[in-house]
Amino acid sequence: MRAFINNFYSRVLSETTQRKSERIALFIAIGSFVLHLLLILLVDLGVIHLEKPSGLLKNPIAAIYTPFSFILVYEVYLLVYYLPRSFTTYIGKQYEIIVLIIIRRLFKDFAGLSITPDWFKSPGDLQFTYDLMSSLLLFFLIYLFNRQNKSNYIAPEYDERKLQGMARYIHIKKIIAASLVPVLLFLSLYSLTTWLDASIRAAGAEDSFKNINNVFFEQFFAILIVVDVILLLFSFFHTDEFHKVIRNSGFVISTILIRLSFSAHGLMNNLLIISAIVFGLFILFIHNKFQDHLDAESARVKP
Repeated sequence: MRAFINNFYSRVLSETTQRKSERIALFIAIGSFVLHLLLILLVDLGVIHLEKPSGLLKNPIAAIYTPFSFILVYEVYLLVYYLPRSFTTYIGKQYEIIVLIIIRRLFKDFAGLSITPDWFKSPGDLQFTYDLMSSLLLFFLIYLFNRQNKSNYIAPEYDERKLQGMARYIHIKKIIAASLVPVLLFLSLYSLTTWLDASIRAAGAEDSFKNINNVFFEQFFAILIVVDVILLLFSFFHTDEFHKVIRNSGFVISTILIRLSFSAHGLMNNLLIISAIVFGLFILFIHNKFQDHLDAESARVKP
């Protein structure tokens, strides 16, 4: 069984596969962008008649939404790819994905902007403003998170028992990552078919596109909560240090806040996302300070 897991993992989550997946995702993104532009042109010329065309089929700028969707799916693959390598990097990928979702939403909302003196009275224009400001703030927060992840890292010295625990923990993460691949594939296909179905339907097309940002990612982040809890529980095989347990528990809370954001609308959606990343950033910052203190104490007691 262990050999099967390692073989499957090396096939779907190796560096070679990752590079191939990157090229495939880029080709699909470019092709989908051209097809979306062509679809908008055909709707505009009346070749394709829709009674209630979505905003995504009215403005060429909105065509950027489609390639972004495929890029986001690839980012989810990267999240799974980094899961066995580093728990903190894996969490950072979650933050990057949710920010890219907001950026993608901006391209969609460009098509529905109403440039009027009553800007702050229009719900659509207000949401665009919230997303614009949030994307800048979140970009900066992720920069700080990555700095905390990489700052002052020194490989710790482990005894044989802890090394065995670490090996078991890494193997468990590989099993989880390999198991997530078919889930990712299934949800990707579900997302694509839902998008295509909503695109070609004339009746109720506007409603179909209303919550398209939630398609795929709402379900996937729900799965990530389960994954984070499993990683937290199995991390006890690797370490029972208080600050690491609190860090991993805090990351679970951060993921839950991101998942809750898909159920919220307007400003509350943005506030939940910002709160999730701020919480994760502070958890990592305090964890690093705690670790620095332990390292300093350990250095003082050594002869």
